Amino acid sequence: MAENECTHDCSTCSANCSSKKQSLQEKLNEYSRVGKVIAVVSGKGGVGKSLVSSMLATELRRRENKVGIMDADITGPSIPKSFGLTGNCEAAPLGGIMPMTTKTGIEAMSLNLLLEDAGAPVVWRGPVIAGVVKQFWTDVVWGDLDYMVIDCPPGTGDVPLTLFQSLPVDGIVIVTSPQELVSMIVGKAVKMAQMMNIPILGIVENMSYIECPDCQKKISVFGESHVDEVAKEYGVPVLAKLPIDPALANLVDKGAIELFECDEAGAIADAAEACPKRVIEE
Repeated sequence: MAENECTHDCSTCSANCSSKKQSLQEKLNEYSRVGKVIAVVSGKGGVGKSLVSSMLATELRRRENKVGIMDADITGPSIPKSFGLTGNCEAAPLGGIMPMTTKTGIEAMSLNLLLEDAGAPVVWRGPVIAGVVKQFWTDVVWGDLDYMVIDCPPGTGDVPLTLFQSLPVDGIVIVTSPQELVSMIVGKAVKMAQMMNIPILGIVENMSYIECPDCQKKISVFGESHVDEVAKEYGVPVLAKLPIDPALANLVDKGAIELFECDEAGAIADAAEACPKRVIEE
């Protein structure tokens, strides 16, 4: 056999050719075990990813699962605020970083739990931010988890790309809002997931309506919903339509998201539980 002839067995080949398959998966911290990894994404900011991530983690924990939540929105971290977490994470005895534990036992990691001043802006370039997210996977001692919920930054840039390539994401939940531009925004998130071969669990529409406290009429503050049409176009289910709820906003402000209960959170958790564990090709 000629020296440079391809055998199509990449596992024993040292050549650096374009057809060689190389895994970009980062190794999980050696003192951790994570079952399913569910990422919460959106095509734009301000639609409620962190809210949905917090609700999902809370509901999964309420079902007696061991749950962790990773705040991958490095420049706009909000998970600590939702759960009432303050101060700094501690170093692990055998190396690495210990996550902070919420009142109900959810393990949480966010850049705001590492900074001396949680209010200081994070003025970092994309590669540095992406590197920090990978370290949340490799250096944090998560322990034994059934579910990891990842609150992703908005858009389709460096960090979501790093997450999809470097972590074994089993499925994503796409969060959106009722405005007309929803079709384009959801489309971007769906197409990125398809390009990266990441299963889509479904769409959550946040701020879908507000319910009148007197007559219980549902008022579409931001216009009529188009999420059902968009979901049908891309062949993905609508998991929930979340209302604008002042009581929920009040709990988040108080760092008490874990006290909130709603049927919609249950539907999102059902989808996470039904999602099969992906087989990652090395």
